[in-house]
Formats: sequence, C-alpha cells, structure tokens
Amino acid sequence: MKTSKTQAFAISAVLAAIMIVSAGSVYLDGNAVSAQENTSSVDERLISVTGIATTSVEPDLLVITFGVETQKPTAKEALDSNSQTMNAIIRAIESTRITEDEISTSQFNIYPVYEGYEDPITKRWKQQLVGYEVTNTITVETAKLNIAPDVIDRAVNAGANRVDSVSFTLSPEMHMELKDQLIEQAILNAKAKAENALAPLDYSITGVKAVSLSEFGSSPLPIPMYESAAAFDGEFATKSSFSAPIFSSDRDVSTTANVVFTIGSN
Repeated sequence: MKTSKTQAFAISAVLAAIMIVSAGSVYLDGNAVSAQENTSSVDERLISVTGIATTSVEPDLLVITFGVETQKPTAKEALDSNSQTMNAIIRAIESTRITEDEISTSQFNIYPVYEGYEDPITKRWKQQLVGYEVTNTITVETAKLNIAPDVIDRAVNAGANRVDSVSFTLSPEMHMELKDQLIEQAILNAKAKAENALAPLDYSITGVKAVSLSEFGSSPLPIPMYESAAAFDGEFATKSSFSAPIFSSDRDVSTTANVVFTIGSN
C-alpha cells in the first residue's frame, strides 16, 4: 500500500518527538547524577587531628668548628703564616685519634685591610691599605664524643685563635631512622585522638582525606661555655692548658602529623 504525503509527514513528526523526548531524558539523567555527586561531596563529614610523637635520644655526632685569623703586610705573608699555623693545628687534632676524613675546611677567606686617616692638606677622610687578613676555618665531625675537650685544648695550643661552636647532634643516619619511626607514631597518635573524640558522638573513622607532615625537629642542646678567642686576644694561643668541661646529654626530638579523616555514624 502506498503511503500518502500526509501520512509520511505525520510519521516523521512522531519520530522527531520520540528523539526529543529521549534526548531530554538523557540530559535529565545526567543532571541527576551530577546533583547526587555534589550533594555527596557537600555532606561529607570530616575531622582534622594533629598527632605528635616525641622521643629522647643520645647524640651520636660531635661537631667542632674553629680556625685561625692571620693578618700580615702582604697577601703572601698572610697566606704562608696562616697555612703554617693551620697545618700545626691539624697535626695536633689528628693526635687525638681524629682521622683526616673527619676534618673538613668550612670557610676560607682573604681580604685587604684598610685603615682610615685624615689627609692633612685636603682634610678629607681617606683609606690606606695596611695589609691582608686570612681566615681559615675547619670543622671536625666525629662519633668520638668524649674527646671534645682534648681536641679543643690541642687545637688552641697549636695556634687556633677562634673556637666558633661546639655541638652534639644527630648523624644523618640516625636522623633518618628516627624520622621514619616518629612519623608512624605521630599518625597513630592522630588516629587515637580522632577515635577518642568520636566515640561519645557514636561516630567512627571511615577513611583518610589528607595527611600533612611537619619537618622533623629537635630541641636545642645547651653546651657549657668555652672561653672564646676574643677574650684572650693575643694570649689565647699561648695558653698552656684549658680544662673545658663539655658534656653531651640526651636530645628531645619530635615531629607532628595532621590527618584529615572521613567519618560516619555507627
């Protein structure tokens, strides 16, 4: 049977309507899913807790920094004099069972030294080169903590006129070991705090949203004062003996971890 033009038009209109309805359904379904997801995100319940972990450990590394300042009329004289004194200091340090690998140069500087004066004719302030100063600083890092006084005494007697610092600290190996241990403990501490806070509310942890770790830190370690080079001026290097009461003691080290937990009712 032949289809008239009117019937063909009607069929086309019906098909078009069906396509429009189907498309609208897909669009509405998509909106429904999106709305459901947004609602879920807005309704998400969270709790943020900071966990702390602390321990006390004995330092395993002695660090001493000292050196020589030398001033002479010429750069060569200053360098030669400073090198001679520093070689004597290193030999003295090595006599205390410190090895060459435990000694390193931490700073070396040479610069001109000027003195100001007033020109008698022009009355203007001028500068005059009077010499050169060489500063050579070395650092001793060793696990032999009990020889600190001996190292300093021998270095001073050999010509060191600067003792910049004496500290007991943690070696990189111990630092990493403690850091790994404390991070785990801090996170467990955060979890325990969250569980204790949620228990009276009849809520519990359902997941973890985020974790933020703090830098590993330690408390400053007080060191008994050692007489400085500046206090002795020229007499510092001629002192025959120093009794430096230097002791190591435990250090408190700690870290924190902030954990954001997702929670739900029981």
